[in-house]
Amino acid sequence: MYGVSDDERRHVQAWQDQHQDEIKLVTEPLTKETVALAAGFDGVSTKQVESLDEEVYQQLSAFGIKHLALRIVGYNIVDFDKAHAHGITTVSNVPAYSPRAIAENGLAVALNLLRKISVLQDRERRGDFTLPESLMSEEIYTKTVGVIGVGNIGSASAQLYSALGARVLGYDPIYRANYEPYLTYTDLETVLKEADIITIHTPLDDSTREMLGAKEFALMKPGTIFINQARGGLVDTEAMIAALESGHLGGVGLDVLSSESEFFWKVIEDPAQLPADYQRLAKMPNAIVTPHSAYYTQTAVRNMVMQSLEDIRRFLNGQKPLYVVDL
Repeated sequence: MYGVSDDERRHVQAWQDQHQDEIKLVTEPLTKETVALAAGFDGVSTKQVESLDEEVYQQLSAFGIKHLALRIVGYNIVDFDKAHAHGITTVSNVPAYSPRAIAENGLAVALNLLRKISVLQDRERRGDFTLPESLMSEEIYTKTVGVIGVGNIGSASAQLYSALGARVLGYDPIYRANYEPYLTYTDLETVLKEADIITIHTPLDDSTREMLGAKEFALMKPGTIFINQARGGLVDTEAMIAALESGHLGGVGLDVLSSESEFFWKVIEDPAQLPADYQRLAKMPNAIVTPHSAYYTQTAVRNMVMQSLEDIRRFLNGQKPLYVVDL
C-alpha cells in the first residue's frame, strides 16, 4: 500500500486481523523510485495526487501485478492506454467511500462564502469590526444551486441544499429519475446562467478538461459562488481567478487545483515557492482553498482502506472488483 497516512494504519491492521494478509505499508506515493517495493506482492493500492509514470506500469507488470487499486475517487493519475499496454488489466477506485463527507464540506464552504464569514474574519484581524452594507449576506433558501455532475457526490450535495430549501438544478449526461425529488435536470448553460451557487462534481478526462473557461464564467450571474471539490483540471484556473479578481465571481471554494501535486499534502517552508495560482488566491478573503481534504472524515478514511483492499482480494480470487473503472 502506497501513500499510507497514519490515520489509515489502524484500519489496515483491522483488515489484517480478519484476513491474515501480508501488507507492506509505504508512506511515499507510487513512483518509479518506489515501485520496486512492490516486488513479491500480488496487488498494489495507492492514494496520491501524483500521476503514474510509464515505468511504474512496466515494473508492476514485471512483478506479475495486473490490478491497481486506487484509494481515491479520481482516476486521472492513471494513463489507461499505457497501463493496459503493460498488462495492468483492471483499475479500481473508491467512488462511494463517503459521498456525504465531501457534500457536507462543500455545503459548509458555500455557506461560509454566502454569509461572508471569512471576509468578516479578515476584516476583524485588521481591527475592523464595522458592518458596511456590502457585507450584508443572503439566506440559502432564497438561492438557486447548480450541480454539475450528478453522481454519488453531486446527488448527495443536491440533497443537502434541497433540504435547506434551495432550488437545485442539475446537469449530467446521465439522467437518473431517483434524484428528481431534490433537483431539476437541465442543460449546462441553464445551470451557469441561473445558479447563485455552482458546485462541480464531474470526473476529469479528455472530454471534461477545462470544461469551465472564460466563456462559461462569463455566463454566470454576477456574484456567483463557485465550488470545486472534484479536480482542478476541470477549470481554466486563470479564467476563474480573473473572474474572481474582477468581482464577477462572489467567491470560490476550492479543494482542488491544477497545481496541487506541487504542494498539497506537503510542508512548504518558503511561501514564495508556492504555485502562482495559489499565491493569488491566498490574497483574497473570498477564496477558500483547502488541501484536497473534503473527504477527510473517520468514516471516509475507513471505507477507502476497506473498499480498496476488498477489491484487491476479489481480483486475486478471480472475482470482478466491486468498483472497476471501466475505460
